[in-house]
Amino acid sequence: MRIAIASDHAAFALKEALAAWLRENHEVVDLGTHGPASVDYPDYGYRLAAAIAGGEAEYGVALCGSGIGISIAVNRNPACRCALVNEPLSAALAREHNDANVIALGARLIGEEMARACITRFLETDFAGGRHRARVDKLAIPETVPKTVKESA
Repeated sequence: MRIAIASDHAAFALKEALAAWLRENHEVVDLGTHGPASVDYPDYGYRLAAAIAGGEAEYGVALCGSGIGISIAVNRNPACRCALVNEPLSAALAREHNDANVIALGARLIGEEMARACITRFLETDFAGGRHRARVDKLAIPETVPKTVKESA
């Protein structure tokens, strides 16, 4: 499996540790950052999204201090479904129900062991398809969703 990984400076140390661990069983595309100097998380989120959209990797791991900013950047690309998770159950559900292809983690909020557990569950879990397929398809084409939603009386 080919996995792209990217982080900002706040998550550089965690990215390095996770990339080394992932290389034990997978091909890893390290998109940076490559040092602890301050950088902008959107730049690395966009790089990761482009790698997923371009077929350079099947899955991605996005890291920043909280995981929030980089997940927003990745999700700007309609080919990406990035889920910010903090524990393994959310990681599994992101794959099973949402067909997430990128996992985001916050280096200031999660330790290396929990990050590994989340990534393991994410990569082990298959998309369930079925009733979830149409919902996931709408994520890539937001213009198909009605502009307003009226509740039934």
